[in-house]
Parts: sequence; C-alpha cells; structure tokens
Amino acid sequence: MNVLVISTGYFLTKIVKLNLVFTNIVILSLLFSVIGIVTFAVFLRGQKREPASQTFHSLVAISLKFLLEIGLALIWFIVAKKNSVQSLLIFFVIYLTLTLYSILVILKILKDRSL
Repeated sequence: MNVLVISTGYFLTKIVKLNLVFTNIVILSLLFSVIGIVTFAVFLRGQKREPASQTFHSLVAISLKFLLEIGLALIWFIVAKKNSVQSLLIFFVIYLTLTLYSILVILKILKDRSL
C-alpha cells in the first residue's frame, strides 16, 4: 500500500505538476506505515489469545493508532511548522488513505475469524 501512495505522489508531483513536495509525501507515508505496522502487530498478537483478550487487543490497537496519529499531527504541524495548504492536504489524504486501508484489513480479518 505504501508503494502505491508514494508512486501516486510521484505521479502528482512530477507528471501532473501539482505544487506538492515529494519528500513530504514520502516522509508521511513512511511514518503512517510505521504506525500501521505497530497497530497490526498489537491486533494480530491479540488474535492468538482467548476471546476476551482479542477484544482488548483490538481496542488497544485502534486506540494506539489514534494516539500515535495525533502525536504525528502535532509534530508535523506544530514542531515541523508544516502549515501550508499543500502540507495539510498531503497529511490528510495520506492519513485517510492508510487509515481506511487499516480498517478494511482489520474488518476482513475479524469477518474471516468469525465464520
């Protein structure tokens, strides 16, 4: 998924000539991917446990994802001072893309698990 996001960013910056910074796309994609990997690690760890622990691990994984993404947003917008419209657009498009992907994968695992 990360390769798709980065290649789309490259396409938009180089070929379509949008006023986006490619390095920002790469950095955010990699950071959101690390957050996704941590989320999936906690979630999959819980899937090997008893049912009560599975629910707890699922909730912890989603909560941890939310907290890490809030921390990333604070660092990105306040510490790194990426306050331009382009930075805001890049951040939320990548956030929504990778969050939707994470949710769909988790739901697919839960659906397959319950059958």
